[in-house]
Amino acid sequence: MDFKSKVVDLVASQVDLPKEKINQLIERPKNEKMGDYAFPAFALAKIVHKNPVEIATSIAANLKSADFSTIQAVGPYVNFAINHEKLITQTLQEVLAQKEHYGDQKLGEGNVPIDMSSPNIAKPMSMGHLRSTVIGNSIAETLKKVGYNPIKINHLGDYGTQFGKLISAYKHWGVEEDVKKDPIMSLFKYYVKFHEEAEKNPELDDEGRSWFKKLEAGDQEAVELWQWFREVSLADFKRIYQELGVTFDSYKGEAFFNDKMQPVIDELKQKKLLHESQGAQVVDMGKDENPAMIVKSDGTSIYLTRDLAAAIYRMNTYHFVKMIYVVGNEQSHHFVELKTVLKKMGYDWADEIYHVPFGLITQNGKKLSTRKGNVIFLDQVLQDAVSLAGKQIEQKNPDLAHKEQVAHDVGVGAVVFHDLKNERTENFDFDLEEVVRFEGDTGPYVQYTNARAQSVLRKAAKLGQKPNLNNIALNDDWSFAVAKSLADFPRIIARSCDKFEPSVIAKYSLDLAKKFNKYYANVKILTDDQQISARLALVQATSIVLTEALRLLGVNAPKEM
Repeated sequence: MDFKSKVVDLVASQVDLPKEKINQLIERPKNEKMGDYAFPAFALAKIVHKNPVEIATSIAANLKSADFSTIQAVGPYVNFAINHEKLITQTLQEVLAQKEHYGDQKLGEGNVPIDMSSPNIAKPMSMGHLRSTVIGNSIAETLKKVGYNPIKINHLGDYGTQFGKLISAYKHWGVEEDVKKDPIMSLFKYYVKFHEEAEKNPELDDEGRSWFKKLEAGDQEAVELWQWFREVSLADFKRIYQELGVTFDSYKGEAFFNDKMQPVIDELKQKKLLHESQGAQVVDMGKDENPAMIVKSDGTSIYLTRDLAAAIYRMNTYHFVKMIYVVGNEQSHHFVELKTVLKKMGYDWADEIYHVPFGLITQNGKKLSTRKGNVIFLDQVLQDAVSLAGKQIEQKNPDLAHKEQVAHDVGVGAVVFHDLKNERTENFDFDLEEVVRFEGDTGPYVQYTNARAQSVLRKAAKLGQKPNLNNIALNDDWSFAVAKSLADFPRIIARSCDKFEPSVIAKYSLDLAKKFNKYYANVKILTDDQQISARLALVQATSIVLTEALRLLGVNAPKEM
């Protein structure tokens, strides 16, 4: 039940303000003892020429509602305290009736391509790729929850000058047998060695560029090597995505758009948007802005050219209502250029392109770099996280069934949750020991809380007790705190969707877990009295919402830990 809308209706019956304006003015008192919602009367002072305290007193005196235990003026505010029993009853009935569909909403519809993950072939996936992958996946799940049809696109980095460099590196130092045994790591070593050697011998860079031009021209040897590198890379990526529980609807990478760039260049020429600058073909961005390069002076294409072709292809293919790019902060200018050029071309749908940026994962405060070989490999992190989770489970619950599966869900879930609990634009330092702890603001803490709730329900079932929707008469403060949080879940989902911000859901799940654990510590849930079925309804509703919140983050919720 939306108690806030009830507050809006009540205030609207007393004041001459649009409901939208009242809704914007409603606050939540910092001190919960003051109530659950507050309407500030300041906004009316200039209109009715009265003191805000008088206005608040007058409004409160004329309002009564069974939905609120008290409606009173506190200084210049009208404070509303929700009827505890009513909120608890109605919230638990909604959650238990709707189960995993609780929080489903119709905020929009239509296709939403999400450009996410997008690792470069021939390089192992690093912790940097984790961010785009799990943020994009969570946004996709949340969009689906509110009515959209997300389309997850892995725009593989399978083209560009770096592949000319990789071919050059392989021709100098490559051993076919090594690549067959351990493809990704072997190719990665060649790539790192190329950059080390190029610092001493700059001519290597020219050689790399030359191989890329051969690749673009369809040279047989260049194309065969490139295809081999792509094939072995994609097989390894898919193995890691399976570990993370992430799937994709498309793996069309940069190379797919190779033959789709010339029509874009031709269209830019036709619309008189392209002109030459120092041998390159560029589009003006406006006064005091550097022009956007479309074709380099050596005739090769760049990221922007391919992204223009990709954006037009996706609109023609998916007829999207919005398109999202989950790409690091450092690419912000690129997306400004992309949208500006598309708009200049007359494509107004570019207004519905959203860059969803994110910060860096650092180690000991230092940026990670693939080029310099200073990188944390995602595969190894996930293995270590599962191992750490397994050791803790062995200590806490050595007789647990399916220990390996639970350790996997907890270890991988811990890494994903840690990423998503941070606001995405912030940088954060990664420390695996902290991430996989069962206490504190961690994924395992939320998972363990859900497992605790499930344990209570199993014990109750053995006693012949189960949740009952017809007899929910709880009104204690601990129950109210949990139920109030449960009632907030639909709003949390809408906010996360609106801001493309999974941390809203992650932080909510931590808060709900803490409130439930306080409830668990202060209330004897399994006491055989008239309210036991109501208490069990609260426990079950908490488990339903925690499980769904974790699912929206891409984290599994084991029933036992």
